[in-house]
Order: sequence, then structure tokens, then C-alpha cells
Amino acid sequence: MKKIKYILLWAVIGATSLASCDDFLNMQPTNSGNAATAISTVTDAQYALNGIMRAMSSSSYYGRNMIMYADGRGGDYTVPTNGYLLEQFFSYSISPTASSFAGFWESGFYIIMQINSLLENIERLEADGATGFAFYKGQALTLRALVYFDLLRLYGLPYNYKPDSFGVPNITTTLPADAQPTRATVKENYTQIIADLTEGKTLLASDKKAKKSFPGYYANVALQARVKLYMEDYAGALTAAEEVINDGVYTLYTPSNWVDSWTKQDGSESIFELGIDSESDLKTTSMSYLLMRREQKSGANGNFTASCYFLDRLGEDTGDVRWGVMDSDPHTASINYTADREEAYKALHGASATVPAYVHQGSCYKYSGSTSLEGDGKETFTAVNIKIIRLSEVYLIAAEAALNSPAPNKTAAANYLNEIRKRAPSLAPATTSTITDEMILDERSKELYGEGHRFFDLIRKNKAVKYDDITFGCPHAGRPGSEVDRTFGKIVLPISQSEINANPAIKDQQNEGYK
Repeated sequence: MKKIKYILLWAVIGATSLASCDDFLNMQPTNSGNAATAISTVTDAQYALNGIMRAMSSSSYYGRNMIMYADGRGGDYTVPTNGYLLEQFFSYSISPTASSFAGFWESGFYIIMQINSLLENIERLEADGATGFAFYKGQALTLRALVYFDLLRLYGLPYNYKPDSFGVPNITTTLPADAQPTRATVKENYTQIIADLTEGKTLLASDKKAKKSFPGYYANVALQARVKLYMEDYAGALTAAEEVINDGVYTLYTPSNWVDSWTKQDGSESIFELGIDSESDLKTTSMSYLLMRREQKSGANGNFTASCYFLDRLGEDTGDVRWGVMDSDPHTASINYTADREEAYKALHGASATVPAYVHQGSCYKYSGSTSLEGDGKETFTAVNIKIIRLSEVYLIAAEAALNSPAPNKTAAANYLNEIRKRAPSLAPATTSTITDEMILDERSKELYGEGHRFFDLIRKNKAVKYDDITFGCPHAGRPGSEVDRTFGKIVLPISQSEINANPAIKDQQNEGYK
């Protein structure tokens, strides 16, 4: 199952009878061996969706790499030395012939094929008069939209940049094993994503109660807000975000309970969480270990630490509650992180700059539950659930959309932003005269740090990404220096050569930066 063509073959057997390359999918619903009847009951459909979400927790996707990619490339992280796990995200040293990160493509289309098979089975049953499947169909469509959106962000250029450039193959049905799908355009992919979300919303509307561990109605609407923001459909993004906010089903964490929220599953802000359990826990290669202080636990290397760029933003208020999930840099006797960090800070601010104490608070503990490694209630502290979308993000979407809508509403934009800025009590509230896109982007960085957004935010907003590798000596063989923008061909991933070999139809559709 390493290539799309083989994934397509197995998808015909039925989503619920598959086992993943990482052995994290284990479902045996009714008649799972018969493709024509792989789904025959509502319970089977639920089992299939559980398996799809389990697949999404793979290390190749939300279990680690998707999240680490966005902040590793987005300049909010830096790495203390070369050769660490996932350092290639930071250095851009990924090539079509290195298969290390082909898992994004493989995992994404593996999941899409499962979803397509589930949808076809549901449609078959409904054609025969079966009922009760609408809500599960709505969840499946919502998940397919999310996976396509993520694949598109990884392999396609921003919608507002080159919408007619190559996106990813647009596959909405199971296909024969010898199929060779070609890449659709970015615009065509977004059209499909919106279509799936629109249909999914209608099917999910029968139950508007709070759902957290699977995609319910409000997860769909919140994802619509996110997708439309990327499309610069600001009016549509605002409408969707305000529906989530105004209906009041989810509530923001107060400043006093924000830090502790990471020690709990399914908090009041969690619109959709992806469960991580001990079966899929990556232990010493988990995000918890990659982000914690070096040698705090055996196997921890301090692979990624907060950049001076990020720490300067959070340092605007040393009383910001979000410092509560940060801890000291991974200093050891053998590696002088303290001196390197101070040198990096002075390189950015001038040799005579006074280095603030916060510059040494570079380790993040969102995925350990707390700085004391509490976890979120499961047997291992590294198995903290992934927050796919939180209410905080929806408020920030509303702020950006209100500011940039065809009829801008700076009052609404400032109000939405200020609800999140309350986490930094010493900062002056935003006003109609002070609010800017940059202020909102900075707040997104502070609030969503470590949750997989920063790189995509900068690229969609046509901002340069700056990298804090001035004195750490890390190679950047794949990028031209310590700054890139979206004109740089390698802001997207290459399609791996193994995929091209398996599907020659995309041979001439490699991303430009890798030809």
C-alpha cells in the first residue's frame, strides 16, 4: 500500500477491512470480507469512521508530522543541531527520491480511499431503502474535505496565488487498481472541498449538540470558516465563524484555566479532537518528546525549540498565561544552548541588546499535558489528544475575516481578537484604530503555537518566513537562506519518485521546485 494505485486496489475491498502500514487500524465489522456488503449496519458505519480517525492519528499525519511540518517550516521553531528527527522540515532538505516524507501522500490517499468506499457502501444501502446513515455520511464527507484540504496545503500553492496550478488528484470514488489519476488544479480541489463540506453540513444538521471526539455539525462549520479564510472568501468565513461563536455550544477557556486545559480531553474549546491512545502513542518519537527539554526524560533531545521570533511575540507580555506550557531551553553541559540562544537574540536585535529571561523558555509542553508531564488522563503522558480545531481559532478567523471582508467591521474584528488577547493581561486591547492583519497573525502564532498553522498562515498571507538559524549552525541545503517567501519553489512538498513510478500519468506534474 505504498502507492496510490495499490491503495486504490485495496479500497475496493472495503474501507473497514483494511489494515494500515503502521498497524494502527483494526476493525472487523459485519461481513468485512465482502466488498459488496462491507457496510451493512449503522454500527458498521460507525466502526468504519472510528478506523478512519485512527488512521488519521498515524505519525505520517496528525499523530506527528502534519503538526510538526507547519511550525517547523513556519519559523516558530528552530532546531539546535542538524540530523535530528524531522529536521528536514526546517532545512527544506527533502527530495523526490528520499521517501522519508512520502507518508503525507500515502496516508492522505489511503484515508480518502477508505472514506470513498464507506460513502459508496452507504449510498448502496440507501438506494435499497436503508435509513439512519445520514449523520455518518455527513461525518465522512467532512473528513474527506479535511484530508483534501491538508493534502492541498502540503502539495499545492495557495489559492490566492496560483489557483490554476497543480493541486492533488481529485478522487471521490473507488477506482480500479490500474487507474492513473492525474492532478487536479488547486481551484478544482477547493471546489470539491467546499462541495463536501456543504453537503456534510446539511446531513449533520439534525444533531447540533457539542461533539468533540468526532466531527459533528460545528466541526464542519468551523472547518468551512478555516477553508474559506484560505480562499479569501472573508464574508463566507465570517458567517461560518460567527455561527459557531453565536450558537454558544462551545466556550473559550478563561485565562485561569487555559494552561490546565492541556491536561484534559475534550475541553470546552475543543470542537474536534483526534484521540491519541497508547496503541498509537509514538513515545520517544512523539511530539511530546520532540518538543520537551533535552534529557528531561531518557530519549528526549530537545529536537525543536521555540525560535527567538516566536519568543519575542509571546514576550510582549511576560504575564501571558500561555507561558505556562513553556519551559527552559534544553541546555546541557555538552551543548551550550544558553550562549547560542543569546547570540541568536543579539543577531536579531543588535549586539548591545539586553537579552530577556524569556529567551531561554523555548520548550513546549502542549503535547505532554503540562511541564510536569501530566498527560491528558491516559496511561502515557505522550498520548495527548490532537486538537484539530478549537474555538480560539474560530475567534481568530472571525477577527481576520471581519477586518478583511468587503464591508470591513473593525469593531467586530477588535472584539473577537480581544477575547483571545485576554490571555495576555498586560497587553492593551486592540481598537478600531490599532487592529491590523499583523496583530491577528501574531495572536494566531501565540495561541496556536505547536498546533500546525504558522507556515500555512504566512504563505497564504504572502508574508516572508524567517528562520532562526543564524548561530545554531543548522544546514539549510534546501532553502536559499534564513528567509523564504511563496515564490520559492520548495514551499510545497515534492511528489515522491516512488509515486511517480507507480503512476506515470503524473510524471510531468511534479512540483516546479523539484524538477
